[in-house]
Amino acid sequence: MSVVIVTGSSGLIGSETVRCFHDQGFDVVGIDNDMRAYFFGQEASVEWSTKRLVASLPRFRHEAIDIRDVAAVEALFGRYGRDIVLVVHCAAQPSHDWAAREPATDFSINASGTLVLLEATRKLAPEAVFIFTSTNKVYGDTPNGLPIVEQERRWELEPSHPWAEHGIDESMSIDQTKHSVFGASKVAADVMVQEYGRYFGLKTGVFRGGCLTGPAHSGAELHGFLAYLVRCAVTRRPYTIFGYKGKQVRDNIHSTDLVQCLWHFFGQPRPGAVYNMGGSRHSSCSVLEAIDLIAELGGGEVDYRVTDAARSGDHIWWISDVRRFQQDFPGWSYTYDLRTTLKEMIDAAAERYGRGGGGV
Repeated sequence: MSVVIVTGSSGLIGSETVRCFHDQGFDVVGIDNDMRAYFFGQEASVEWSTKRLVASLPRFRHEAIDIRDVAAVEALFGRYGRDIVLVVHCAAQPSHDWAAREPATDFSINASGTLVLLEATRKLAPEAVFIFTSTNKVYGDTPNGLPIVEQERRWELEPSHPWAEHGIDESMSIDQTKHSVFGASKVAADVMVQEYGRYFGLKTGVFRGGCLTGPAHSGAELHGFLAYLVRCAVTRRPYTIFGYKGKQVRDNIHSTDLVQCLWHFFGQPRPGAVYNMGGSRHSSCSVLEAIDLIAELGGGEVDYRVTDAARSGDHIWWISDVRRFQQDFPGWSYTYDLRTTLKEMIDAAAERYGRGGGGV
């Protein structure tokens, strides 16, 4: 028996990971206690996703464990021991706005919870691969110091800059910058995962995501840019853009494409490796461009307003350079572009919420 443990298993990347590895023949144990409902309200609950996974996957087992609970986590790891071949750690408090409300809760989940899982892996499943879904917020607001120029519908990096063609690579410093409380807790986790690879020799890998998206995302105003924007379009809910004239740019990677990255890393782990991972130039947009494209694809017009105040530490322009991962794993490539991703999300949102409705 080969077991894969997935934390945050009912969320966007977690649920995609569960399905991928279940389809590959593994027994999968999912850890998710639906903290997303606590963070963002009941409409952001992932209970629907948990029920779907349990009902459709015969070799999937759900555990409503809090990753901060050392005894519970170690009991679970002890149950499977060396049968555990992979741990994919997706569970997190994911919003920098929310983190400022409860910094201790944010840090305990993102940093201390990660340490609990690393220790359980080191002591009870030391041969397992450990993959951590980190974030580009570990770079803080350093990207905002790049030479950015204003265009009609987006901000763009000055064309002569070395990162203009492919995006930001892993050489950008994570030091001397405003991270947001959320970014700081993810830095702590990110560095600790690296250290368990470099110091203890665990097969760890860190994926610093841009905007991760897809139809399984339970988007909320404080987290899940494209998912929440699509939901607002489909349900005719007003949408607020925070600052930067709505021209802030994000690269967007479909959850399927990201999980295929994890699959490739699992097959040939590189202990302590760090990768920027997002849609790169292949799939990027500003908020205004996303609104235009949603309407073009039949998702409806978005009733939006733009505020003057941007979120503290938020990026004006972010595009991930994914070439380091592609060099290490040349068998991986994108299967979704932005149009295909958005069309799938629009169709899923219309089915789930109903056109013009607000159902959960």
